[in-house]
Amino acid sequence: MSFRSRTVKNTFLWRVREQWKLLGLFEINKDHEFYDLTCMLKKGLSTAVQHSVDNSETLGEPTEKDYADVLKQSHEGFELSTYAGPVFSHFRQTVGITDKEYQSSLSSEGFYLQFISNSKSKADFFLTHDKRIFLKTQTKREIRFLLTNLKTYIHHLEKYPHSLLVKFLGVHRIRTPELGKKYFIIMQSVFYPDERILARYDIKGCQVSRWTDPAPEGSQIIVVLKDLNFEQKHINLDQQRSWLVRQVEIDTQFLQTLNVMDYSFLLAYQPLHADERRQSWSFASIILRTKKSVNSGGSPTVSSHTFIPGIVEEEETTDLVTEDLSNAAAIHWEEVHTGTSHLKKKQNSEISTDLQLHDLTSQHRRLLPGYKNPLHVIDGPDLRYFVGIIDIFTVYSFRKKLEYLWKSIRYRGQKFSTVSPAIYANRICQWIESHTV
Repeated sequence: MSFRSRTVKNTFLWRVREQWKLLGLFEINKDHEFYDLTCMLKKGLSTAVQHSVDNSETLGEPTEKDYADVLKQSHEGFELSTYAGPVFSHFRQTVGITDKEYQSSLSSEGFYLQFISNSKSKADFFLTHDKRIFLKTQTKREIRFLLTNLKTYIHHLEKYPHSLLVKFLGVHRIRTPELGKKYFIIMQSVFYPDERILARYDIKGCQVSRWTDPAPEGSQIIVVLKDLNFEQKHINLDQQRSWLVRQVEIDTQFLQTLNVMDYSFLLAYQPLHADERRQSWSFASIILRTKKSVNSGGSPTVSSHTFIPGIVEEEETTDLVTEDLSNAAAIHWEEVHTGTSHLKKKQNSEISTDLQLHDLTSQHRRLLPGYKNPLHVIDGPDLRYFVGIIDIFTVYSFRKKLEYLWKSIRYRGQKFSTVSPAIYANRICQWIESHTV
């Protein structure tokens, strides 16, 4: 492409992006500046995942060699590197995503989508056509941080399968003559499916720069709101409140051990349908409310009920499950490895045995039958909430400590995001505690 044609194209795109900037999400079609890049990503990622498919029979529990694995694949015009591929392939299975399903999302014929947010981040955000998977560019330092702590991260999610931490599905680098090296991560979208979501929030538990002008009423503009926009509002979870509060405590304590701060608690909600609100019990209850204490370091508490590893305490829920199961003709939840769900009627005498869900896939699929992304979804009495913790790469470095000192002077008496990991974790927990009922 000549310099003149490229300039004309970029001028046109600038005008289009100015018009679409507030929309948040739009197709990366042939006129888009990232079209060539996303085409290369589709091709490269499909080939990379196919390598996992072809070697699936030899994959077992990840080894030290798997964590250090780097797969480089050359294509016409670019090279794609895949980091710790066997580890991520194994992890995807535990969250109910097969390699074939993952490959289908990444390489579908539909255009990728670009998400333009009001975030200060300079990263580029892409969504697959089905909006299920998020791709985000990262710095080399951030990628190194993730890979260094990957084993610790996966161990945390294995211990607490219902963790709210965003689920990373892959780490890659693409290299082209025009772009040089560009690193990116792949993760599950927290806001999926998003068709009926009414509002989205990015929460940091502070005040400074935490207000965003809402979209005009009735418009289709996607705006991610912030802390001050959520004032005087609450997350109504009823009996699931204590579970969420405790899980946030666990996850933020883990992030504190990584010495990170400035992460975000994502929140969105949509109304439940009338038939969903009328349910006196849900399939979520069978798994979520069959609980295990986390206070004993992972060992079961003493009880006659069945426990699932990593599930935190809820108030007065185990008896509720037993009663609900009896009243519901003992309908049984059965998970299968494909991520689909089946219902079978069981005799009451079989329920105790059937509820022993040892498979990690079953543990991770916490909530809704047949739902593609149940990991970050919680149903309250009237609303369905989408929740997750993202952007966990900001280390409290010497530079951040200097930034804290400067902001302490500039924003005296106000809460800002650049604080120590311990203070930051406590703020997020306090926000959840005070904004949930």
